[in-house]
Amino acid sequence: MADKIKKFFQKKKVDAKFKLAGPGHKLSESTISQSSNNSKQDVPVVKRSGLSEESKVAAEAALARLQQTRDNPQFNTSLAAIKAQVKKELENEKACHSKSTPEPREKADTETEVSKHFAATGVYFKCPLISNDILPRDEWKKNIKTFLYEQLEEERGLTACLIIQSCNNNREKVEACVETLCKYLENIVTYPEEEKYQKIRMSNRVFCDRVQPIEGAMELLLAAGFVQKKLPNSNGIEEDFLVFVKENVTSIESLTTLIDALRTAEPIQLELDRNLQVLLPSQAANKMQLPSSFYALTPEEIKREQQLRIEAIERSQMLRTKAMREKDELREMRKYKFAIIRIRFPDGILLQGTFSVYERYNDIHEFVQENLEHSGLPFILNTPTGHKLIQEEDSNKTLIDLRLVPATILTFAWDSSVIDDINNSPNKDVYLKPEIMVLVQEI
Repeated sequence: MADKIKKFFQKKKVDAKFKLAGPGHKLSESTISQSSNNSKQDVPVVKRSGLSEESKVAAEAALARLQQTRDNPQFNTSLAAIKAQVKKELENEKACHSKSTPEPREKADTETEVSKHFAATGVYFKCPLISNDILPRDEWKKNIKTFLYEQLEEERGLTACLIIQSCNNNREKVEACVETLCKYLENIVTYPEEEKYQKIRMSNRVFCDRVQPIEGAMELLLAAGFVQKKLPNSNGIEEDFLVFVKENVTSIESLTTLIDALRTAEPIQLELDRNLQVLLPSQAANKMQLPSSFYALTPEEIKREQQLRIEAIERSQMLRTKAMREKDELREMRKYKFAIIRIRFPDGILLQGTFSVYERYNDIHEFVQENLEHSGLPFILNTPTGHKLIQEEDSNKTLIDLRLVPATILTFAWDSSVIDDINNSPNKDVYLKPEIMVLVQEI
């Protein structure tokens, strides 16, 4: 059944007409587009660090020429050459658009001023099952809900299972609802002729507490063949009941399929977007603050906890042991859900990505590897304290285990086993792929 659900939504990904509030935010775009005219209410536009629209066009033009000439052994792929081409394109684009481009709104200036010191404007996610958009988590929650309700008419049962799992926040209440729904259906399958199992009084306490508040539960019962009717209760007073109508389902056995789907369905998962950025040293120095979306606590809670800890230390007036310091350090890091990891290369350029604090070092290693010009060769990342992170030893350690939270700069170095090969390469001073280098942010 899990495979059936997966195949069903893979098909939906191909042919569904997914009408979202607005188009997604691609890697090199500067903003997420405004909501569509059909949106019921205005959704604030989320700005994300990146190139301006003009800069994007220029970078793409530079990249096209880079790709055309990168196979030429005489082509200089040094950082200076790449930057010179990108700079030239930026200047040309600015000259072309200076007269036609309207002055930016005062509000946009304010937003830029507020966020210019942030390492990232927020945390963004992908959901390949639905679309290629890159959006904040809250936007995805709304879009997933919209998408699922659009599928109800075609596949009510499976979709209702996913609505239950994906559109409710309290996991304990979801589990209680699933168990109750399964019990309703199992009773019908086991005792198909027992009338008492084919009616659910909607004022029943169990139904009111466990089923009715959960989004998607009523859709599931309708898919299972129930209809809402007015029936007299034991006192002869009419009440609302859900009544099972055998003719509404293909067979009693089909309820077993729904039970299986209820028990095996999982929430539609989001994938953390790396929000890849390439920074010059001067830019990196001025961007180390993190926005509130990186925190597990609200800024007010963090400030209050920090103040309480300072007061406690002042009262104790005692020397703190190494174990005490490490405990406080871990507690401090667990305030964060996400971390910024920067990799500084010998040419001064920094590659930046966003990671969950519970991701492993292997995820950082793969992030660096896939963006290297000399991909596939072994390398070492050094922490600010001088500790060498080695793939074989540190692969399964989390960012918290490695003390890389909330923001860390790791220094890149080639493994000693490949230094000779690198030095003999015509591109020995090039670290990142040209298509990544063109994302160097405009100062």
